[in-house]
Amino acid sequence: MLLKSSLPKIRWKNWVKPWQQVDWLLFCLPIAVSIFGGIMILSTELKQPVTDWWWHWLVASIGVLIALFLARSRYEHLIQWHWVTYGLTNFSLMAVMIAGTSAKGAQRWINIAGFNVQPSEFAKVGIIITLAALLHKRTASTIESVFRALAITAIPWGLVFLQPDLATSLVFGAIVLGMLYWANANPGWLILMISPIVAAILFSISWPLSEPIVLFKELTFGPLGLFWAGAMAIVGWQTLPWRKFGLGAIGAWSLNMLGGELGVFAWNHVLKEYQKDRLSVFINPEHDPLGAGYHLIQSRIAIGAGEIWGWGLFKGPMTQLNFVPEQHTDFIFSAVGEEFGFVGCLVVLFVFCLICLRLLHVAQTAKDNFGSLLAIGVLSMIVFQLIINVGMTVGLAPVAGIPLPWMSYGRSAMLTNFISLGIVESVANFRQRQKYYS
Repeated sequence: MLLKSSLPKIRWKNWVKPWQQVDWLLFCLPIAVSIFGGIMILSTELKQPVTDWWWHWLVASIGVLIALFLARSRYEHLIQWHWVTYGLTNFSLMAVMIAGTSAKGAQRWINIAGFNVQPSEFAKVGIIITLAALLHKRTASTIESVFRALAITAIPWGLVFLQPDLATSLVFGAIVLGMLYWANANPGWLILMISPIVAAILFSISWPLSEPIVLFKELTFGPLGLFWAGAMAIVGWQTLPWRKFGLGAIGAWSLNMLGGELGVFAWNHVLKEYQKDRLSVFINPEHDPLGAGYHLIQSRIAIGAGEIWGWGLFKGPMTQLNFVPEQHTDFIFSAVGEEFGFVGCLVVLFVFCLICLRLLHVAQTAKDNFGSLLAIGVLSMIVFQLIINVGMTVGLAPVAGIPLPWMSYGRSAMLTNFISLGIVESVANFRQRQKYYS
């Protein structure tokens, strides 16, 4: 009895106190998705001598520990280090350009201690921290603040695009747009920011004419592109501050005309053939059923074969016979569709919707703009990757090589997602003044 009374009592409440304000639903849902993702990876590689599923769970476990550490650390300290974070982000991207390893026509990885690390994945977190710190000090309610944010983003975005990594560069764009919107940027400005991309597409469409209009050898445009440029001129006139002499309208019109022509030029002279195939094949995959359209056709067949309830775990014929290429990474959702059917797909999407809603809740209840912007940056990253990945597996988006968060196999992507989660949980954890210090 005396021995029992002399032993120190284990106070579990004190042990978990540093995480008492953590959003546990937000924390546990990605863990559940990671576990399920490992099972689906195992299913796709059941008849192959590989252990990607095991690595998936191991890296996820490391990510969980990192997220727990970040959740109990005060996120406000990141403001003091945002320029260091920005510098390290750009340095890592330049290191890939110099000493990186190549695969499938792109130089995106760098070998560290025998492991291939993809710095462009971690750059997503770096740009979120940097933009959150800048927009925390000065909101995006002025054109100058928006241009400053775009200029800061341009360097890492350019380095990623030159690898080339078109998919990650698109994620960068989604992050910037989401954070600028949350920082009170005029919605018309955001429309104008993405309008050159739309113009680049529309300039290549000749409808309703049989051929695009040709002024010079390299200067062509379609009627839809001209209509779009005119519509953007109206948006510029209504939202930009330079209304005198119609400078806002002229600037918006010129931006879209230039963007359209640069898009046509890039398509003809800059983009590699595999990039062109990925961007265009989703419109008509049957045009090249054994080449660029093969991934998409097989993915749609696998999802359709699952019908309502699916074939069952480890029983999907297309999944088990490896008819869908890269199914353990970019096309993991097709395995879910075949083996768990329409219902299984809805459950997965519902879980992701819950994750996104909790991220939005953290952003709305954060105690300062910096924490709110961090959560919105992560939310923008997750939502965009979710939409594009699921969209490309069912033929509603180009095959962009964007993984499904926490489900697709990818060590750098997994760590990036859990690091992002840990930062958001720190925002949630310190919404109220605590009696302890990390």
